[in-house]
Amino acid sequence: MATDSKPDDIGQVLYRQRMRLRLAREYGALALRWCALAFTLALLLTQVFLITQAQGNGMYPAIQDGDFLIAFRWDQTFSNKEVVVYTAAGQRRVGRILGREGDIITIDDSGELLVNGTSQSGDILFPTYAKEGLTYPFTVPEGSVFLLGDYRTQCEDSRDFGPVPCSAVEGKVITILRRRGI
Repeated sequence: MATDSKPDDIGQVLYRQRMRLRLAREYGALALRWCALAFTLALLLTQVFLITQAQGNGMYPAIQDGDFLIAFRWDQTFSNKEVVVYTAAGQRRVGRILGREGDIITIDDSGELLVNGTSQSGDILFPTYAKEGLTYPFTVPEGSVFLLGDYRTQCEDSRDFGPVPCSAVEGKVITILRRRGI
């Protein structure tokens, strides 16, 4: 009997070893897939999209302090009234594009805002007053945008630090996630 059981024992040992190798290969493939997924996700979240949190109420009521913003980085063609994330005066900010290169911005003492001679009152609830530093009418220089916050009486924007170079615009806001209830 002892001679009959040896081939079965060897077969079982070989079978177990093959199964261990197969399992190890499958775990390796799974780990490789997870690494590829993590790399792709990291690439998307650092190079294609920007996830940031709004600081302050400069864009109130559209964006409130603490809201999470998702911005798209790759589209560098800007239109008026788009909300963007940008860096100015050493700080990340959120603002609305009011004028692009060549546009003429006029702000008078009554709080009326004109872009290329057209009134820009629209949905903004707060009056727009000029601040010291720029003289109006102001022509937006080449390669720059003129940005304003929606809460115009309480924010720092291009009226304070001038036009923002397009290279300082980090991305267009595509989604706002309210932090309340999180």
